[in-house]
Amino acid sequence: MKTWEHPGGKLRELGAESLTDIELLSILISTGTKGKTAEEVAEEILNKFSSFKGMANQPLEKFLQFKGLGDVKIIRIAAVFEIARRIVNQVLKAKEDV
Repeated sequence: MKTWEHPGGKLRELGAESLTDIELLSILISTGTKGKTAEEVAEEILNKFSSFKGMANQPLEKFLQFKGLGDVKIIRIAAVFEIARRIVNQVLKAKEDV
């Protein structure tokens, strides 16, 4: 089985649906810290909040506790959750209109 240096390569070759939650989040995180990869940071976050849903309900300040997450990465994650929320709202609205 092929291994990738970064989940972005796996996404490109196999599609987003083939990635784990940790791999998807690590793409947003992009780079880790000295001694910790982006995947390890992502795993730490998901272990703390249990899921993307658990993450989505947290104030942004809670993410500052994770070494390797600064303002830019936290804002990037918050933007993705807002995009997801808007998609869900559009889908629900479309169902109501039918």
